[in-house]
Amino acid sequence: MKKCIIGTRGSPLALKQAHLVREKMIEKYPALDVSLSVIQTTGDKLMTSLLSAQDKGMFVKEIEEALLEKKIDLAVHSLKDVPIEIPEGLDASLVLKRTESRDAFVSLEFKKIQDMPKDAVIGTSSLRRKVQLAHRYPTLTIKDVRGNVDTRLKKLEQGVIQGLVLSAMGLERLNLQNKISEYLDFIPAVGQGALVLEIRKEDCRLKELLSFLHDEKTAQEVFLERLFLKKMGGGCQVPLGAIAFCEKKTFFMKAFIGSLDGKEILEHKVKGLFGDAETCVDSLSQTLLNRKTWQ
Repeated sequence: MKKCIIGTRGSPLALKQAHLVREKMIEKYPALDVSLSVIQTTGDKLMTSLLSAQDKGMFVKEIEEALLEKKIDLAVHSLKDVPIEIPEGLDASLVLKRTESRDAFVSLEFKKIQDMPKDAVIGTSSLRRKVQLAHRYPTLTIKDVRGNVDTRLKKLEQGVIQGLVLSAMGLERLNLQNKISEYLDFIPAVGQGALVLEIRKEDCRLKELLSFLHDEKTAQEVFLERLFLKKMGGGCQVPLGAIAFCEKKTFFMKAFIGSLDGKEILEHKVKGLFGDAETCVDSLSQTLLNRKTWQ
């Protein structure tokens, strides 16, 4: 293989992630010609719309189509944007090492969320974050703030909001970790902080070339998280999150579901052997669903 085209969204974060993979590939294979192809997705077009949260595949669909049409050879995705069901003919089993899964609080005025006064405005683009914020800090006013990381940070600088909650990994990848006021102990989105490489199933040679980027521990953890999401219905309409930690053959996992108004949140934890993962995760999801009292 002499040439590889990486498909990516055009946001600063997506480009940074694609360049990261490109640089690692070139470092490993200096003779390989690796280029980027920027593809606008439905999610990018609807970034300012509340509808953008309703379809899990809105940020990957056009990129996957380009893969199947052989316009690109490889896609780099934030795993939390990738639907549970992968299109036939594609392979999304290569996962990069995840170093940070937490949410971050960013503010020009306050070091911690709890320092924010009553009715202060805090922004987020995520239903999951909104629900956890409403549950823990009911006196704050939560504002929906969408767009890429820079757009959201500008809202803070303009005084539209006094605080912002977003992915810590996104800030770190953009070298904006100095903006972080506080790391939060919210339960993150499924797959948050992890990158996945998607290729055509038939491209066995490319998969072999990319295998040096794969981290099996992260792959096991996000497999468990995505298994939980699948058992909970797989969509974005229900506020939920999950995080798994694998160690050798054992794992620990915690998850939550919440009511849309944030008044009720249910959390549950499970641990077990990785070989019994399906049974354990099924027990976790059923426990939460059985305890749920709202529509």
